[in-house]
Amino acid sequence: MALGVSNGALSPLNGKPNAVSTQTDQQALKMDPLPFKGTMKDSKFQIMRILQSLDRVKIVKETPDYIHAVFSSKFFHFKDDVEFYLDQSTHLVHFRSASRVGYSDWGVNRKRMEDIANRYQKEDSQ
Repeated sequence: MALGVSNGALSPLNGKPNAVSTQTDQQALKMDPLPFKGTMKDSKFQIMRILQSLDRVKIVKETPDYIHAVFSSKFFHFKDDVEFYLDQSTHLVHFRSASRVGYSDWGVNRKRMEDIANRYQKEDSQ
C-alpha cells in the first residue's frame, strides 16, 4: 500500500489489528487527531522534536505538511511506518501508525501513538 497523503487523507488501514489511525472508520483502530499548537509550522516542529527524542526512529520523508518516520523494534528490527499529516484547513494533526508485517502488534502502535500524543499535549508552544 502506498503511503502519503491523497485528497487530504492518509492511506487507509489494511484491516489487521496492527495499526491505528485518526482517519479510519474502524473504531477499534481509531484515535483522535491532535489540535495544532500555534501554527502548522509550530506543530510540526514539536512533532519533529518528539520524534528525534525517541529511540530507533528514522525520518524518511518530510514536506511542509507531512512527516513519514520508520520505527524499528528493539530485538527483531520489525519496521512500523508512522505518518503525520498536518491539515491546515482543519488545524488538526492526523496520524497513522502501522506494522509492515504480521497480523497483530500486541498494541505497540497504539501505545507508541498515545505516548507521542501525550508528549505533544504536554509540550509548551514555542
